[in-house]
Amino acid sequence: MGFLSRDKVESMGFARVGKNVKISDKASFYNPSNISIGDNTRIDDFCILSAGQGGIQVGSYIHIGCYSSFLGNAPIILHDFCGISGRVSFYSHIDDTSGEYLVQPTFPDEYRHMISGPIVIERHGLVGAGSIVFPGVTVGTGTLVAALSLVKESCEPYWIYGGVPAKKIKPRKRHFLELEKKFLEQMSKETNRGDM
Repeated sequence: MGFLSRDKVESMGFARVGKNVKISDKASFYNPSNISIGDNTRIDDFCILSAGQGGIQVGSYIHIGCYSSFLGNAPIILHDFCGISGRVSFYSHIDDTSGEYLVQPTFPDEYRHMISGPIVIERHGLVGAGSIVFPGVTVGTGTLVAALSLVKESCEPYWIYGGVPAKKIKPRKRHFLELEKKFLEQMSKETNRGDM
């Protein structure tokens, strides 16, 4: 996998790009002025981030796996320490497919009805491979969505969800919170040593 140079990343016109960001040269970005990316984040091959008016906010220490897509007009927000596995699809804006309207973007808006809502993945949220997340969903802090799940409703913090549609399976352990604290303390010490 080839990563873009810092100069190339900065030339793309993102709203913000943090430090130590690794972006594949095979990833695609639409409306990058509405996309912000935090520190120590990696975006892999063939990802598509297409920002609408609400924009896309990617926090720090986030990995977005190959072939994942972020699509829609409403905001899509990933808080720090999230993990997005391969082929995950976020849709913050979808067609009403009830049969009452025409469907897909080749038709004028007056013939369509769109369902729109922000998607938020809170701190330490994880979304497993091949999952789909619909408009208006919040994945709570520390929650894991298992692979191949369809997330149509918000998920409470510190649970494991899975299935089609996704449902609660069991509580998730929280030891990672202690590891986060230890990691951040170590990073702070290393930064302070570097400033001397």
